[in-house]
Amino acid sequence: MSNNNIRMQEFLKEIEKRIQTIDVIPLASNEGSIISIGDGIVNASGLSQAGFGEEVEFQGGTRGLVFNLDEEQTSIILLSESPELVEGMKVKTTGRILGVNVSENLIGRVINSLEEPLDGKPLKSGGKLYPLEKIAPGVIERQPVDTPLKTGIKAVDAMIPIGRGQRELIIGDRNTGKTAIAIDSIINQKKRDLGLKQVICIYCAIGQKRGNIARIVAILEAAGAMDYSIVVAASASILYGSGAGCPDSLR
Repeated sequence: MSNNNIRMQEFLKEIEKRIQTIDVIPLASNEGSIISIGDGIVNASGLSQAGFGEEVEFQGGTRGLVFNLDEEQTSIILLSESPELVEGMKVKTTGRILGVNVSENLIGRVINSLEEPLDGKPLKSGGKLYPLEKIAPGVIERQPVDTPLKTGIKAVDAMIPIGRGQRELIIGDRNTGKTAIAIDSIINQKKRDLGLKQVICIYCAIGQKRGNIARIVAILEAAGAMDYSIVVAASASILYGSGAGCPDSLR
């Protein structure tokens, strides 16, 4: 046997060995059709392999989220306004769970809950895909809270000290200053503690008027707080499904 044949056999064996080490995950795609549309909800038939919480794609690229499964039909929440959708159009499963790409590229931006930019600027790609519906880690798995989070509001810092990694509810009636406390706390995070990491602030405006959201963004920009902040806006005028990007842990 010639040296060339020996080398070829060794080459083929090496290729076969590498192919066997590749993890191939089959993605099942299931196609159906729209049977009814109304108020941001689509009912489709034929999606027998769809899963609860799975992302689906309509003909034309519109995205939806499966939220109810019956024997005869599947109910889907539209994630964006899509007047072009009509009965009989095709819809297919994707095998993906709804998620967003998380990275430092989001800092200083105004986006909606589906990571679509609302400030008129292009959004840089990249980052790590983070599933929206994710089980929160238990108490044992969490790091201890050992670093204070100063709000800059003396009454809060003196009476109700808060630590980084801790949740704190701001509760009260309408027009009692809840938003003002949150905005002031964000502004006061600007390099408060030398030697510590800059706190990244995320302000979620759910169900607010667009004018009010624009006013809050203008306040943060004027104070230089958008350099370390992200505004996630789901105004009162959007479809219900566009708020699906807010995980249960933040609702």
